[in-house]
Amino acid sequence: MLLGDGSPTRHLQLLTNHETKIKLISMQIDPLFNIEGPREINQLNEPLIRRQVWIRNQNKNLAWAESWWNAEQVSQNLKAKEEPVWKNLTQDRSELFREVDSISIVNSNWLEEEFCFEGPFWSRNYRFFRNKKPLTIIREVFNPLLETWLGPSGMQNFSDLYSSSS
Repeated sequence: MLLGDGSPTRHLQLLTNHETKIKLISMQIDPLFNIEGPREINQLNEPLIRRQVWIRNQNKNLAWAESWWNAEQVSQNLKAKEEPVWKNLTQDRSELFREVDSISIVNSNWLEEEFCFEGPFWSRNYRFFRNKKPLTIIREVFNPLLETWLGPSGMQNFSDLYSSSS
């Protein structure tokens, strides 16, 4: 799940055999992208829109995701803002390339509340490219509930590596 270059939303749907949807939290200009965003974010032209969503299945938050987009390009690429990124980007069947940039372990009180699980949590950052240019930068954090379908994550082997955030 962390290293795959397919869509986690699509994977969750296949794993659970239930429709996976997103719940849009926010989508607005992000003045703090240099502070809060992944280091690859400097590859996108400003101003940047930051989109945050819950990835949900059977009324449970299975993941939290945020993505950054160039403000001029976002409307071209996310025509259906209430749909997952992969549905938006694959509608026209244009060629896309995804590159996973980092995998990390994070701890967050507000994610513990939303996931109904104690952290830390697996996370990843990746980029989508179109025509050899970065299109969006995405960060996802996964709910440990996924171990129901995927088996144990081995988090305890890495728990001394996590970073705290609020």
